[in-house]
Amino acid sequence: MKILITGAAGMLAAEVIPVLIKEDHEVVQTDIHQRLPVIGRLDIREKDEVFTEIERIKPDYVFHLGAETNVDLCEQEPEHAFRSNATGTENMALACKEFDIKMLYISTTSVFSGDKLEPYNELDTPNPVNVYAKSKLEGERTVQKLLSEYFIIRAGWMIGGWELDKKFVYKIVQQLKSGKKELTVVNDKFGSPTFTKDFAANLMNVINTEKYDLYHMTNKGTCSRFDMAVKIVEFMGLENKVKVNPVSSDQYPLPAPRPRSEMAQNYRLDLLGLNNMPFWQDSLHEYINVNRDKQ
Repeated sequence: MKILITGAAGMLAAEVIPVLIKEDHEVVQTDIHQRLPVIGRLDIREKDEVFTEIERIKPDYVFHLGAETNVDLCEQEPEHAFRSNATGTENMALACKEFDIKMLYISTTSVFSGDKLEPYNELDTPNPVNVYAKSKLEGERTVQKLLSEYFIIRAGWMIGGWELDKKFVYKIVQQLKSGKKELTVVNDKFGSPTFTKDFAANLMNVINTEKYDLYHMTNKGTCSRFDMAVKIVEFMGLENKVKVNPVSSDQYPLPAPRPRSEMAQNYRLDLLGLNNMPFWQDSLHEYINVNRDKQ
């Protein structure tokens, strides 16, 4: 199968692409950021550019991984957010419709308000609280409106890529490696981590069913940022040497509001017997062991 990937310079693509190549798919990598020579430049926000490239490449599938994922930047620059996440997705979906191509769109569990006490499933009604999630939800609705052969897969708190990501896990580990003895971490925001390696490993199991629909695909279990920090300290072998203090998110105001909960249930994967995602604690342990000695 010939697969065109958008967002090929990103941390999710870094795990997905090797899996596809190993399975003998022909992969065409595109991104606005040409981090590697193999990545061709494509600006998904430009409709003519998208149509020209799709017609030239003639893929069987578009894996649309390209997005603006900086939540605070989206809040500060809503036009940029919607051009990247809504208009860009619309352009890809229109091209897929025009040339009869199947599409995968990666979305986010942050499309919910966060008020539900239990994990959200695919049947719950989205009600996003920030610009990033609104723009991603708009992308979902466009794909659903324009196409019939599509997968929309929502991921949770995305973790992977280490130096490509440099987010929560990376930052905590670097602080611990520098000798920090006390951490202060938010304990009132909850979610379902999604490790990019696990997502990539299970992705084609879902795609190959051809059961087109909207799915959640997060690692099993839920946690707060505080819970995760405690586990990071434990997996770094510093359980009795570093103190982790819980704190309210009110102490760390950010440009974009975050939902109280982004916890998700992989309900439709469970129904298909394809919920092969490991528990987040196990994947976190492996992630730290593999990467801890890197910069």
